[in-house]
Amino acid sequence: MAVFLLLSVLVLVALVLVTSWLGQRVAREEALTDAQATTGLLARSVAQPSLTRGVLAGDAGAVDRFDRTMLARLDVDGVRRVKIWDRDGSVVWSDEARLTGERFELDEEELEVLERGGSDAEISDLSEPENRYEPRDGGGLVEVYTRIEAPDGTPLLFEAYFADDQIDRRQAEVVAPFRAITLGALVAVLLVATPMIWVLTRRLTRAADERERLLVAAAEASDAERRRIARDLHDGVVQDLAGTSFALSALAGRETDPDARGRLDDAAGSVRSAMRALRSLLVEIHPPGLRADGLPAALQDLTAGAADQGVEARVEVETRDLDALSDDGTALVWRVAQEAVRNALRHAGATTLVLELRGRPVTLTVRDDGVGFDPAAVGGASYGLRGLTSLARDHGGRLEVDAAPGRGTTVRLEVAP
Repeated sequence: MAVFLLLSVLVLVALVLVTSWLGQRVAREEALTDAQATTGLLARSVAQPSLTRGVLAGDAGAVDRFDRTMLARLDVDGVRRVKIWDRDGSVVWSDEARLTGERFELDEEELEVLERGGSDAEISDLSEPENRYEPRDGGGLVEVYTRIEAPDGTPLLFEAYFADDQIDRRQAEVVAPFRAITLGALVAVLLVATPMIWVLTRRLTRAADERERLLVAAAEASDAERRRIARDLHDGVVQDLAGTSFALSALAGRETDPDARGRLDDAAGSVRSAMRALRSLLVEIHPPGLRADGLPAALQDLTAGAADQGVEARVEVETRDLDALSDDGTALVWRVAQEAVRNALRHAGATTLVLELRGRPVTLTVRDDGVGFDPAAVGGASYGLRGLTSLARDHGGRLEVDAAPGRGTTVRLEVAP
């Protein structure tokens, strides 16, 4: 939930910033469009009908009437300045009387509007000579120009100036409702989604807890069943085999016939061999005392069946520092030893098998002199070793397999207590 809320807030802020930026661009274009519309209305509905030959000729009465008409509309439409230009850049009329009659150079955009019509808008450069009478502390100006016609049909350029802060106010008026709608919608979605995510998270958490409980229960049931099987075999079949072995040995000792004694001794040896194999199987089913202090005995039992396969097995355990080994570390050592010994007895064709356990750091080494293999060629097919490598890494340990065809295999595990 914390991650979801944090990401939601970040996305919300990003969306607000992006939509505000886009909205401001659109709103400014809309504000400039409104200014162009106001300029066109003022030019064609007020200035052009009121523009007479007397105004163009500089007749004082005609100019005075034109001044009153235009100045009355300037107060209504919020226009800061008006200029009317002819083709050569002369100011035919301006509400700033000192500019009337002066001549300035028109730029390309103004000449294009004068020739082709339409309208355009741009930020005014207050440093230009034509704007020398504008106040320098009154903010910027936006100039909008369009074409009108004199009474004789001569094209003239009508230019109106608007305060830049007026454009900004209009921009704010346009963007404010959309910003409120956008922000309100996003907040509403967040308010609706948050409880839904919370409910789904709770359900997923409960499902995960239930799944974990079932897995633990299954593992415990499996472990209990393995203990039951191992206990039944140990208390039943193993004891019967042990009794049979002792009975056969006793009979062989009392037998006077050499042939019969030999057969009884062979039978007793077979029973003992079967008993050792069964003990190894019991250890694999459920190793006894899987704690650090019981690890040496468990490793001895693990190699009990090696002699029956013609493999000389030797277990060397250094008990110092093993007490600090955790139960998870003990289980990891056991599983690696079990897999390595099983592989050596089943696949290696070895004659000797050495299992060493040393302390600080706890290091298990299982070494055989068998046929070996090429680890690169085996790759992902060795699921047992690959799984043990991942398991060792998960417990902060390290598993290494050193093998090559013809020179045996060495499995080395190093795990921190």
